[in-house]
Amino acid sequence: MNLKKNHNKIEENNLKLIEYKNNQRHPFHLVDPSPWPIIAAVGALGFTLGGVLFFHNYLFGFELLVVGLIIILYVMSTWWRDIVREGTFEGRHTKNVQSGLRLGMVLFIVSEVMFFFAFFWAFFHSSLSPSIDGIVPPIGIDVLNPWQIPLLNTIILLSSGVSITWAHHSIIVGSRKKALLGLTLTILLAILFTVLQGFEYTTAPFSISDSIYGATFYMTTGFHGFQVFIGT
Repeated sequence: MNLKKNHNKIEENNLKLIEYKNNQRHPFHLVDPSPWPIIAAVGALGFTLGGVLFFHNYLFGFELLVVGLIIILYVMSTWWRDIVREGTFEGRHTKNVQSGLRLGMVLFIVSEVMFFFAFFWAFFHSSLSPSIDGIVPPIGIDVLNPWQIPLLNTIILLSSGVSITWAHHSIIVGSRKKALLGLTLTILLAILFTVLQGFEYTTAPFSISDSIYGATFYMTTGFHGFQVFIGT
C-alpha cells in the first residue's frame, strides 16, 4: 500500500515538473540533474593521477590512466548524446540558448589563443634575449628544416580547415552526402597530420630537456598536436 502511494506521489511530481517546463516564461533551458559532471571529474582525476604515477613508474599507474581515459570517453559520448537530444527531440535549444552556446565556444577559443600566446611569448622572449651563449638555438642543437615536414604539416592543416568548412556549409544547405565526405576528408587529414608529427618527434635531433628552445618547441607543438588528436 505504501509502495503504491509513493509511486502515485512520484507520478504526481513528474507531472508537475512537466507542466512547469511547458509553462516556463523565459527562453532559457534549465537542465535536469545530471550525473555526468561528477563522473567526468572522477575520470579526469583518475586520468591525471594515473598519468603522473605511470610517468614515475609507480604500480597500477598505467591501469589507472586507462580507466580514467575510458571514463572520460564514456562521459563525452553520453553527455553529448543528452545535449543533442535536448536540442532536437525535446526542442530545448531556443535562440537564447543557442546564442549562449556560441558565446561559450567563442570564449573557449579565446582562452586557447591566450594559452598558446604564452608559449609563443616564451619562445620569442628567449630568442630576442638569449641567456645561453647569447644565441638561439644554443650551440649543439640542430634545428628541423622548416621546408620539409613542418611545411607539409602546415599545408595539411590548412587543407583540413578548407574541408571542414565545406562540410559545415554542406550541413547548412542540407547536403548530408557532401557533409560526410568533407568531414571524412578532414578526419583523414588530421590523422595524417598526427602521424607526421609523431615521425618528426621520433627523428628530431633534440629533446624537450635541451635548453629553453627544446622546451618551448615541444610544449607548443605538443599541445597543438594534442588538440588535433582530441579534435579527431
